[in-house]
Amino acid sequence: MGTDNQTWVREFILLGLSSGWDTQVSLSVLFSITYLVTVLGNFLIVLLIRLDSRLHTPMYFFLTNLSVVDVSYATSIVPQMLVHLLAEHKAIPHVSCAAQLFFSLGLGGIEFVLLAVMAYDRYVAVCDPLRYSVVMHGGLCNRLAVTSWVSGSVNSLMQTAITFQLPMCTHKLIDHISCELLAVVRLACVDTSSNEIAIMVSSLVLLMTPFCLVLVSYVQIISTILKSQSAEGRKKAFQTCASHLTVVVLCYGMAIVTYIQPRSGPSVLQEKLISLFYALLTPMLKPMIYSLRNKEVKGAWQKLLRKLSGFTSKLAT
Repeated sequence: MGTDNQTWVREFILLGLSSGWDTQVSLSVLFSITYLVTVLGNFLIVLLIRLDSRLHTPMYFFLTNLSVVDVSYATSIVPQMLVHLLAEHKAIPHVSCAAQLFFSLGLGGIEFVLLAVMAYDRYVAVCDPLRYSVVMHGGLCNRLAVTSWVSGSVNSLMQTAITFQLPMCTHKLIDHISCELLAVVRLACVDTSSNEIAIMVSSLVLLMTPFCLVLVSYVQIISTILKSQSAEGRKKAFQTCASHLTVVVLCYGMAIVTYIQPRSGPSVLQEKLISLFYALLTPMLKPMIYSLRNKEVKGAWQKLLRKLSGFTSKLAT
């Protein structure tokens, strides 16, 4: 078959998770609730940061960016997945598939870089607290945020362009919940070794480089904390970093398993479950992690709730 046959592939069929109708209906209800909680939780985090002046710091500026990325990532995958769960014909147009791949891959890359930036922010806060406001000034924070968005978007644009130039011939069944990079590459009717190498190199640059920066930052942070003579100071420093470190483990762990070894990585089912967890549960859990494990956020919530309670009491009287 020649590459001319690629013109016959006008749409792809996403096989999804299950073919049983009852199971798909149950999953659609569960995923809809999870998605709504994700959107609401991240929206409330962003709103809280905007309303409370005590949270107008670099850490929460980056957290706002992270919440926007999480909602956008979930939105790039979940609504289409919900439609397909209840649709008889689970097709996605060629252009829509490319767009979904671009946005999901780009937003994932942005998140990894943002997590490294947030680790650097925590490093400065713990290891050089007296110069924190000087080092983490507004200009630097804006540049770091822009770098995160640009690097993830550029990488995604290159990967998407390379992937959709592959001849798909008459292959159109994507054994995944979305137009995921490796799942689309597998449809090609030519040798994809060079593409898999490109994916690995891209992963090493955009995934492992930030990951190494996170490791270096936390080695320095832990070293500084252990040298502290104050037990209260050590406790406060650990609390400052605990939320971010938990999120780092969640995000980087699954991505490394999926992308660093395309040939010998997880099975297709495992890839589906990892993608589902990453698109649904991780964005939903992050607001909870930052709310429950962060003293400043909990204090801001309590202050906001007291204001709302007082406002409600005034209205009642």
